[in-house]
Amino acid sequence: MKEPGKPAGRNVSSVLETVDVESGERTVLAEFDYLVEAPNWTRDGARLIYNSLGRIYSFDISSRESTVIDSGYAVHCNNDHVLSPDNKLIAVSHHTQEDGQSRIYILPISGGVPVLITSMAPSYLHGWSPDGGQLAYCGERNGQYDIYTIPVSGGVETQLTDLPGLDDGPEYSPDGRYIWFNSVRTGLMQVWRMKADGSEQTQMTFDESNNWFPHVSPDGESVAFLAYRKGDVAPGDHPANKNVEIRLMPSAGGESRTLVKLFGGQGTINVNSWSPDSKRLAFVSYRLKEQN
Repeated sequence: MKEPGKPAGRNVSSVLETVDVESGERTVLAEFDYLVEAPNWTRDGARLIYNSLGRIYSFDISSRESTVIDSGYAVHCNNDHVLSPDNKLIAVSHHTQEDGQSRIYILPISGGVPVLITSMAPSYLHGWSPDGGQLAYCGERNGQYDIYTIPVSGGVETQLTDLPGLDDGPEYSPDGRYIWFNSVRTGLMQVWRMKADGSEQTQMTFDESNNWFPHVSPDGESVAFLAYRKGDVAPGDHPANKNVEIRLMPSAGGESRTLVKLFGGQGTINVNSWSPDSKRLAFVSYRLKEQN
């Protein structure tokens, strides 16, 4: 299930990379001697936004330098962070000090005071609607994980799925018509799609693997997702430190193809990491450190 508690370090080094979706060529941007997760690509193509040990950072691709984003008291952020369509704001999932539960907050991407959006917890952010008006997230309510939306100004959440088992990773298509997500309802974790109002929930992958975190390319043509080997993990789990694949499929449906094989999992592509021109993906791979 979802990772409980505050974000924690792992005994790994992290490699921030990009991959060309046509050639499959990988480019290493930076290596870190600690945990780095979940790069978002800014729409100007100049930066990647990632989280590390509870804080949010901005990585300048040209200078290869990272700077921390001032997030006020929100210093226990996990790898569920999303940029607003105009890239002026960032929404984060921060584990509140009072109970350690993940809730969603919004703050300026330049830094500033976070504003609480979801009082219900736990809530794990994944999507921001193209019109800027709605957030989509996975929430546990009464022991069941389902997909919800809420206005960016806060208010009453709307439940879109209602089945036993985990529904997770909701993300809007660029035209705002659909929400893509992953669901364990068929036994394995698979990629699904539904209309933005929750209707017409449709299975999109039928692989013999557990598929997580579908991300639609900005041009709307392709969907990238993370695949765990069948039998290597429980269908409802997305752990770290596994041999995984990043796969691509047409957004209209059809067979997927392997783009990258890597050692990773949790933290690799939890958020949409497509480049603005839909030609590259950013991701994080990991290396285990030797135990002392």
